[in-house]
Amino acid sequence: MNQQDGFHVAVVGATGAVGQQMIQTLVNEKFPISKLTLLSSARSAGKRVEVNGQEITIEEAKPESFEGVDIALFSAGGGVSKELAPEAVKRGAIVVDNTSAFRMDADKPLVVPEVNELDLHQHNGIIANPNCSTIQMVVALEPIRQKYGLKKVIVSTYQAVSGAGASAVEELIEQTKSILNNETIEPQILPVKSDNNHYQIAFNAIPQIDKFQDNGYTFEEMKMINETKKIMHLPELQVSATCVRLPVAVGHSESVYFEIEAGDVSANDIKALLKDAPGVVLQDDPENQIYPMPANCVGKNDVFVGRIRKDIDEDRGFHMWVVSDNLLKGAAWNSVQIAERLVKLGLVK
Repeated sequence: MNQQDGFHVAVVGATGAVGQQMIQTLVNEKFPISKLTLLSSARSAGKRVEVNGQEITIEEAKPESFEGVDIALFSAGGGVSKELAPEAVKRGAIVVDNTSAFRMDADKPLVVPEVNELDLHQHNGIIANPNCSTIQMVVALEPIRQKYGLKKVIVSTYQAVSGAGASAVEELIEQTKSILNNETIEPQILPVKSDNNHYQIAFNAIPQIDKFQDNGYTFEEMKMINETKKIMHLPELQVSATCVRLPVAVGHSESVYFEIEAGDVSANDIKALLKDAPGVVLQDDPENQIYPMPANCVGKNDVFVGRIRKDIDEDRGFHMWVVSDNLLKGAAWNSVQIAERLVKLGLVK
């Protein structure tokens, strides 16, 4: 793993689902690493993991862990980020944070490289990685915004349980087995582990992701609304979201309705635009039943788009179906992409 001219990279939350994906993505993308430091809670410290043929001992994340670190990828929960990200910055690291801790801070860029890479120039040591469901949507919408303008977005999401962590995936599997065997189940995680009630996810759809806010929207829905406006620099954009958890392990799906500013635009115009868009794979051939599905996107970095069609009543309205691996483009890959762009733009010492 030692490379000349490489960077000292730290991964915080190295034992979690996203942390493990971050490590694998760094290896897969051949990110230039001179030293890799893996950090976690005290509970996981001391574990040894093999990364690219080299054994690394996981250490407890402390302020002094970041001495000499160039880039720190955080995915260990908002509390850890709030406590340790400033400590990492103090010691000279640039932090890419995959929690909601800093996303709406005015002085911290919220970045999806295909959309707003240049915002990286404004970082003050911390760059926020957006919510997984927001990332895939804005990757699909940005080329449309650039060419035709964007007025309104209404999204309904169909989100995988891995968005709630590895334990939620385990719960889905165990519940499915129990129900098939006519055994009783005791849900303990979904929709929100810290909330009062827990519901079956196997053979079900739960219209709650994260806690409800005073306005009747969930925190997940408000994240999509606020983050989309910030990433696209469109504070006046009309955005609404309904976020639903489905019994799918990996891969978020979204039904997106959007209205553009330009007239005389056809569904084929939108398809042609997205066919060559960065980070997008167009899968749109209804005659042959070709469209994106979560089962086919697992392990892939791209955002898959299909079912593009014009609204029947609104001439400037369109519908599309957007699917992506929420652990990759929705988290690990977007974080590593940000690190790659920091290097490309000469923003890492």
